[in-house]
Amino acid sequence: MEEEKTDLSSFDEIPDRVARARAKAEALRKARAEARKGAQAGTPKAGEPTEASRPGPPEETTAQEASAEGAAAPVGDGAPAESQPGAEGEADLASLDGISDRVARARAKAEAVRKARAGAGAGSPPPRSTEAPKAPVGKPCGAPARAAAARELTAEKGEGEAEQVIQKTPAPRAIRPGPPRTIPVAEGGITTRRGFLSWLTLAWVAFASATAVGLAAAGRFMFPNVLFEPPQSFKIGFPEEYEIGVDERWKKRYGVWIVRNTEGMYALIAVCTHLGCIPNWLATEAKFKCACHGTGFYPSGINFEGPAPRPLERVRIVLADDGQILVDKDRKYLYEKGGWHQPESFLGI
Repeated sequence: MEEEKTDLSSFDEIPDRVARARAKAEALRKARAEARKGAQAGTPKAGEPTEASRPGPPEETTAQEASAEGAAAPVGDGAPAESQPGAEGEADLASLDGISDRVARARAKAEAVRKARAGAGAGSPPPRSTEAPKAPVGKPCGAPARAAAARELTAEKGEGEAEQVIQKTPAPRAIRPGPPRTIPVAEGGITTRRGFLSWLTLAWVAFASATAVGLAAAGRFMFPNVLFEPPQSFKIGFPEEYEIGVDERWKKRYGVWIVRNTEGMYALIAVCTHLGCIPNWLATEAKFKCACHGTGFYPSGINFEGPAPRPLERVRIVLADDGQILVDKDRKYLYEKGGWHQPESFLGI
């Protein structure tokens, strides 16, 4: 068979699978054309397979190239040029596979087939090349390759058949001289008089704001936070103004209770000895009761219930020169230290 006689091993070096298949198919097509012409010249020998019994070559073509070539290759009699008898053998189309543009490649192949048919009709068939097609070296791609292919197609056609090449990419915009651009001051350029005044105004406003904030902070520093406490030594009136029992008129202002009994008077600090809460006087129960943890104190100040560890504290209480009662909270007397036996911790009447 012709496929076995044709040496296809030279095409195995082509890296592209499609290009390798096309090259092998073209070599087989030329071998069949040679065999077909030899069969037409003589009678086939006995036992030699005929053309009808020979299996077809494994032609591999892409659907896009086949459709493009079928659309661009029909000629006058309505049949594609490559399907005409004898056209495949007479037209060498393998050299046109290097054209990257699919449409341009199909047009080039159609033109080559048309020229081959025209030469065959005139009776002078073009010389055929018996060499195997060479492997394509890398197909050119890009706009320059398409432009070169278009120029070659235009040069091959006869007079009056010049092909019109249409540019589909947008043309660059025309460079027009524009007005000179003013570079801002921040970028090292110059500015106008109005712009300079604007920057100057903004700088003065920022400076005035910073100055005002600094002056306000300095003024606040001149008046520090001071806790004004009531005086620790004060007069509470004459002894005749107090009755027997607990008097709470000075609790809110000075934080003391004035207690009077049959023996005299004393002053208790209104602060619980547990955690510093302020107890309340319960007249119905005759005791001081801390609302925080429930400590109870007798009117004398002794603790009898709750978590308080010691009795209430007494302060100095004496008669002033004018006969009024003078209370001094700076001097305290503690029961556990024997302070309640001091003469100034109790005012005898």
